[in-house]
Amino acid sequence: MSGFPGAVGVSQLCVYAGGGSPHLHTASTEGYVVLRGGGTLSTLGGDGPGEHPLEPGTVLWFTPGTVHRLVNPGDDLEILVVMQNAGLPEAGDAVLTFPADVLADPEAYARAAAAPRTEEEAARRRDLAVEGFEALRERVRREGPSAMKDLYEAAARLVAPRVEGWRGIWEERVLAQAHRTAAHLDALAAGDSSHLAESSVTRAAPPERRFGMCGRLRAWDWTS
Repeated sequence: MSGFPGAVGVSQLCVYAGGGSPHLHTASTEGYVVLRGGGTLSTLGGDGPGEHPLEPGTVLWFTPGTVHRLVNPGDDLEILVVMQNAGLPEAGDAVLTFPADVLADPEAYARAAAAPRTEEEAARRRDLAVEGFEALRERVRREGPSAMKDLYEAAARLVAPRVEGWRGIWEERVLAQAHRTAAHLDALAAGDSSHLAESSVTRAAPPERRFGMCGRLRAWDWTS
């Protein structure tokens, strides 16, 4: 299996009532396509704080380092999430905006960030991340985007031990697709159409929903 086009991950997200857990990605760009409902995406990043309205048909994306939090005033906000570097987010690319003392302690962070098994656990994790997010947003408003430096340094320390494993995932999934396209272009330039005879269709069954950072999530694994 070659993986989903562009080596991206695709998931269907039903956002928690009230909103999701603020976090950032350290290596991957994330995109949203709003399917139904409405709300707001609150962000913090190199361009300062932002509030981005969401409604059906909204398409937006944000680069690594953008802290983002989905705010859902109702209970019907549903989003198609398109994630760069399929496999890296699942391997720990995301860092939640817990208070500074939790971010400074890898063991405390791991306990606080553990995957929730119930809606109550998901809410506790979210509320702790919102606490850190609100404090950081106030700092950014007072000091400007330079106030993000402490969070970025903490995030880099937390993910550093995983980076070599990520590199293998990236080479196997992302880089391999780029090399495959390069080979196809070389073949076509030479008048060789043999790769077209290998064409096929892949269908993936809907996965079960789980408790994600921002809501109930169906995340497809294109490698299984």
